[in-house]
Amino acid sequence: MAPPVVDGAFARWLAARAGELLLEVRAERGHQDSAALKAAGDKLSHDLIRTELARWRPADAVLSEEDDHARKAWVEGDGPRPPARLEADRVWIIDPLDGTREFAEEGRADWAVHVALWSRHATGQLRLAAGAVALPAQHRVLATDYPPAYPPMTASGGPARLAASRSRPPAFLTAVAEEVRAELVPMGSAGAKIAAVISGEVDGYVHAGGQYEWDSAAPVAVAAATGLHASRIDGSALKYNQADPRLPDLLVCRKDLAPKLLAALRRQLKVE
Repeated sequence: MAPPVVDGAFARWLAARAGELLLEVRAERGHQDSAALKAAGDKLSHDLIRTELARWRPADAVLSEEDDHARKAWVEGDGPRPPARLEADRVWIIDPLDGTREFAEEGRADWAVHVALWSRHATGQLRLAAGAVALPAQHRVLATDYPPAYPPMTASGGPARLAASRSRPPAFLTAVAEEVRAELVPMGSAGAKIAAVISGEVDGYVHAGGQYEWDSAAPVAVAAATGLHASRIDGSALKYNQADPRLPDLLVCRKDLAPKLLAALRRQLKVE
């Protein structure tokens, strides 16, 4: 088994490599045909990551958003054996291009590349042994080999800041923000939002509905290594490499803000 620091450095390198490729694709193709740009970015980044994993981590399993049938949940009786990843000790969970909409919009920098490693033998509930989030248009990579320092607190007396989807924020989020005296900060991809929590630009990110494991595994790995709170919106543990890859909700925030946000979420969503 590769040492955790080695895996973290590898995740950083791989996410950065894919990010460099995506910047090249963006520059070469331009933004006139957004659908073609999105498709090219997804495919080329996926192919690069898959090729490098096959070369450098051939014994490990992979779950990528761009894999055929990636979203299909496995249930007993689907076949003689479950997918290889469910029996593997190490699984790379990949989002080759998080935030295709933002990637295809000229001038936007809130999109990312996610590379995470789930390990059966990793400590902690998450079992995420390594992770990296490349923010190519921001020229930075956040990773578990050298996690950032814990983010600074909001200025005394000022409102907390919660990252929110600029296109489809959850309907309940406004009520939660009002209850905890927070302001909503619109931004793009899930990776960009969690990166903003990690760097201290915002204090938390709440999401409910429509996500899969690859949307959060890498940024959650870095957030946890940084010392931030990461959980489902009912406070239960996030679990990865599951038979059903849907992971529809999460909360990433400063630890001191977590009790207040979880209580507000319970009241607004009537979560038991």
